[in-house]
Amino acid sequence: MTAIEPAFRYEQISAQGFAHPADRAATAALHSVPLFDRAIKRLSEFQYERQVRQLFLGQAVRLGADQLPAIWSAEQRSAYVLDIAEVPKLYVTQQPIGNAMTIGTHEPVMLVNSGLVRSFAEDERFSVLAHEMGHVLADHVALTTAFQLVQQVLRGVLRAGPLAGLPLMGLYFALLEWSRTAELTADRAAALVVGDPLVPCRTLMRIAGGPIEEMNLDAFLRQAAEYEGEEDPFARWSRFFSEIRATHPFPVRRVKELMNWVAAGDFDRIRAGQYVRRGQEPPASSEFDVAFRHYRERFSTMVQRAEQGVRSVVDRVGGWLDRFDRDPGG
Repeated sequence: MTAIEPAFRYEQISAQGFAHPADRAATAALHSVPLFDRAIKRLSEFQYERQVRQLFLGQAVRLGADQLPAIWSAEQRSAYVLDIAEVPKLYVTQQPIGNAMTIGTHEPVMLVNSGLVRSFAEDERFSVLAHEMGHVLADHVALTTAFQLVQQVLRGVLRAGPLAGLPLMGLYFALLEWSRTAELTADRAAALVVGDPLVPCRTLMRIAGGPIEEMNLDAFLRQAAEYEGEEDPFARWSRFFSEIRATHPFPVRRVKELMNWVAAGDFDRIRAGQYVRRGQEPPASSEFDVAFRHYRERFSTMVQRAEQGVRSVVDRVGGWLDRFDRDPGG
């Protein structure tokens, strides 16, 4: 397969022009809660990012022009297409599952699993890297970092007893709900960078079922439509409880959401150069206001209940770093 070269650059593109409405509303609502920003500030003050970067440097492999240059070049190209000047340092770690993540509020770093590098096609790897770069453009990385940290700390706290993590659960569920909406925005970014929305759809299919060459994308798209169109109220109710515990929307739902966005004409419009530039974001609409108030009410209650647990997060960061030291891809 030949190298993927960007046909053009979305100069000064703003993520607000393609962000999923739920992501925009949830992100704005989180930042409107004073206690939440205080929590993020406290976490940042702990300077744990420096330690995480040192762990990556010591235990993962940093990519560059002289280390897996094709993967590194794909990350550089995705940043170029989205007009991102500060490109995160890229690392690969030994994990069989095809996945990637980006963390860090001041100097983000991107980590890809060896399973993605080894088993996925070139355009699929490019799609995943573009997805991660979409998180960077949309300024998701600070929230993602806080979420990863709280998630890891909670795993350790809950081992001490089922009630030990209650002060943090509100913050965790607020970030969990936001996390699912942010993935839908990053999926759109991947489609825009790759230039073909079917590539991120195929990538999601392979993430769900494994990088098996014989899988049929058309059948998976029909499966996504069937899942979305489920009419049995009991089936929809039962799957609701599984979905709200997940950090990412189910792959079939992500595929359906992405194709609905394409069908609405936004993908072609942006590809044609009609997109929102940075600094020219339009004022919030009435629909946004309704969604914003919905999320703000929910998140305010969650974060207020969690405030007392923020300091315990900071106290337990060292334990999380110790666990990450043993399992950097976990």
